[in-house]
Amino acid sequence: MSTMRAIQVVGYHEGLKMAEVPVPQVTGPFDVVVRIGGAGVCRTDLHILEGQWAEKSQVHLPYTIGHENAGWVHAVGSAVTNVKEGDKVILHPLITCGLCRACRSGDDVHCEQSKFPGIDTSGGYAEYLLTSARSVVKIDDSLEPADVAALADAGLTAYHAAAKAAKRLTARDTCVVIGAGGLGHIGIQVLTALTPARIIVVDRNPAALDLAKKIGAHEGVLADGSQVEQVMALTGGHGAEALIDFVGEGGATAQGLAMLRQAGDYYVVGYGENIDVPTIDIVSAEISIIGNLVGSYNDLQDLMALAARGAVTLHTQKYALDDFQQAISDLDAGKVRGRAILVP
Repeated sequence: MSTMRAIQVVGYHEGLKMAEVPVPQVTGPFDVVVRIGGAGVCRTDLHILEGQWAEKSQVHLPYTIGHENAGWVHAVGSAVTNVKEGDKVILHPLITCGLCRACRSGDDVHCEQSKFPGIDTSGGYAEYLLTSARSVVKIDDSLEPADVAALADAGLTAYHAAAKAAKRLTARDTCVVIGAGGLGHIGIQVLTALTPARIIVVDRNPAALDLAKKIGAHEGVLADGSQVEQVMALTGGHGAEALIDFVGEGGATAQGLAMLRQAGDYYVVGYGENIDVPTIDIVSAEISIIGNLVGSYNDLQDLMALAARGAVTLHTQKYALDDFQQAISDLDAGKVRGRAILVP
């Protein structure tokens, strides 16, 4: 049996290790094996190494991580008709059943039987990955797997939250985005494509704010301790109708809630700290706090349509698969502009 290189979690609070493991094989009729062209390195990967997901995922170590994957179809099961060998694809992060109530509603993210490669089964920090026919999205010929891989999860999560917010935003409204990094810079582009609302971006990095303005943000606010006052001044003292928080830690949640208008929606995407808000403030201002996981298969199709027409482009830093430790360290140290991508 042929083997491949794979980067594995061997223990929590310790470094990843390179291993030689068998190349996954097609066994079921709907199986698809993909040759990886790019795997995104995500902050969730750092959280996995810290053991934050151990209880939720119940995964057995060692296993291969990587949940933002794109590449070429390598082999397909006997019943697969939507893709063929050689097709260029991006992978929806979940492998779903298609039969439960959530799947039938197009809400595959909440599938009752789902597997999540890179979280609870082997992922894409490797040369090949096993997924299913339900999870592969053919991508436009103009797109390269290594350039779009991070749209599979980071992009899809940003799209999902931005598309939810866009449904109720009008031309008179303001949407604040906290964090213009890996997820935020995608969310800003999606908002620009989907809504006429004014977009205000808050970040502590001046370079990130410059990029945000180039890709569609109307205002940039430096997070220097006065960001709440700055946002209130920009919104006539009322606050924003919607706020998407791509940070979710380090005090961002208290600041985000303080920037919200009455009856405003607070979309939580980044995570790490608790939200502490008096219930009287939720009731009296009638605000909503909305959690956002990754988007659905249909969301990914929509996002790839935006990517194909150039409305969403990913800023990436590419690393060879062997340089996985450098990619992880750079991400941890805040040195990655946009998204880090491992290329086998």
